[in-house]
Amino acid sequence: MESGDRYGVAGYGSGGDGAVPPPPSHAPSVGPPPPGAPLRAAAAALLNLTGLGLGYALLGRWGRAAVCWAATAVLLWVALPADPDGVPAGVLVGYLLVLVLAAVDGGRIARRSAVGGACRPGLAVGLGVVLLAVPAGGAVVYGSARDEAREQMLLERLESGDERVATASGQPFEAAKGEYGKALDVYRALGEDHPGSRAAKLVPDRLKAYYDAVSAPYAKKRHCEAVAPLTYLRTLPDSVDKRVLGELAAWPDTPLAESLYACGVSRLGGSGSGSGGDGGTELGELLRTFPESASARRVAPAIDERIKDQVTALKGAEPCTATEVLRGLGATASRLPDDSVKKLSADADEGVVDGVYACGVDQFKDEKFGAARTTLTDFARTYKSDGRVRQARNIAIAAEIADDRPAAGKRLPPSKRPGGARMELVISNDAPNTVEVLYTGPVTGTVTLRACAGCERYSASEGPRRACKASGRNYPKARLQLPAGEYHFLYKHGTGAAARVDSYSSGTRVQPGYTYTSCTYVIERSPFDLDLPLLPDPIQPVVSPWGAGSSR
Repeated sequence: MESGDRYGVAGYGSGGDGAVPPPPSHAPSVGPPPPGAPLRAAAAALLNLTGLGLGYALLGRWGRAAVCWAATAVLLWVALPADPDGVPAGVLVGYLLVLVLAAVDGGRIARRSAVGGACRPGLAVGLGVVLLAVPAGGAVVYGSARDEAREQMLLERLESGDERVATASGQPFEAAKGEYGKALDVYRALGEDHPGSRAAKLVPDRLKAYYDAVSAPYAKKRHCEAVAPLTYLRTLPDSVDKRVLGELAAWPDTPLAESLYACGVSRLGGSGSGSGGDGGTELGELLRTFPESASARRVAPAIDERIKDQVTALKGAEPCTATEVLRGLGATASRLPDDSVKKLSADADEGVVDGVYACGVDQFKDEKFGAARTTLTDFARTYKSDGRVRQARNIAIAAEIADDRPAAGKRLPPSKRPGGARMELVISNDAPNTVEVLYTGPVTGTVTLRACAGCERYSASEGPRRACKASGRNYPKARLQLPAGEYHFLYKHGTGAAARVDSYSSGTRVQPGYTYTSCTYVIERSPFDLDLPLLPDPIQPVVSPWGAGSSR
């Protein structure tokens, strides 16, 4: 080495002791974590997971701790008081995300920073584990509070159903049916959707009260009114789980059968309009729906008894009413779906025959002559083979006469022809129309005289002088052989132009030993008589006086 040459020594330090100097201040340096960093990170993360921000507080990061406190405050504000639906899912997820981020962030900071003071990382970890019980316990307590809130909500729903039942029970069923349906929806939802709730455990008792309210008419023996609600109750197993209904599912069958029977029997023989007016609707439903029930077995005996009662009533004061009841009973029995009941209609029909005759006679006695004539004429036309047809026709004739001449209705025509001598009555017709003559007395009958060919109407003054006196004219005649007694006559003119001729009634007493004659003719009515109807060419019949003939 030449003198004068200088060599530098590559190395650090100065002096001759050989010590290494520190690197220049501008050189990069990554130092090792402070002692106990992993434990401190775990402690900070656990403390931040509590939601109380204690990890940040341990590290002295108060701003970040305040964010944790704010997040927890928001959660408590949303969650309390406990709601049956719990905390909204978005809020809960957001809060958990904040806690996770706070735990990760707190652990990161703790790994890089030493904690001053006398803090022991191990103790902090233990404290974090213990304090995690706070949110966990809070969740449990909140869950319990939420469950209680849900129970209270369900109990309130149960109470709302009870209120609907109470409201509906004070109204007729048809008007209250909607309220009953809404109450049932409440009970059904509680029983089927919340079977373990306290409210669901009360549903069986509420359903019992519900059935009692709906079927109240049955309990009060208002059987016709009870049919509709009991029918409704019987359909509930189709829409409500039978496990919820329990024994109530089959309960309406017997009450409904009893109500159908009682209602139907109460209406038997009626002629009311609409559904079930004569009991047939209810009894038919009973026999179709509960054919084996005790109530169904009572239908035939009940109808049979009612028929017998009405047959007996035909001899009472109201045979017409009894006849109508019998008619209704027969119609009802014939429609019912049971052979043992159908055959009873024959008994009712037989009673109707007797009833129609008895009704006509009763109407005659009550001086309802028009009704008696209609009733007995229909009897004679309908029951032609009945032995009373002849007498029914006689009473109908007498009733028609009595309708114009009440004296003819003082007594019924005799059912048997009297014996003894008979007198002859000759009736001549001097009218241009046919004439029907009805008579009643010891014998009753009718005779028709044909129109008189060439005969004309007379004026009021000439009728009595000229009627039946034209020589050489062959007047239509009728000859009656009558026993002695009081008679009443009704002269009825034919149709056509003579329809404007009034009927005319008269009476006389036929005595033994005489022959009687009578002439009927018509006269023109004065067109200036203002008391008479203003009809074109009005005319009226006149009967000539009775004349005594030669003695027999």
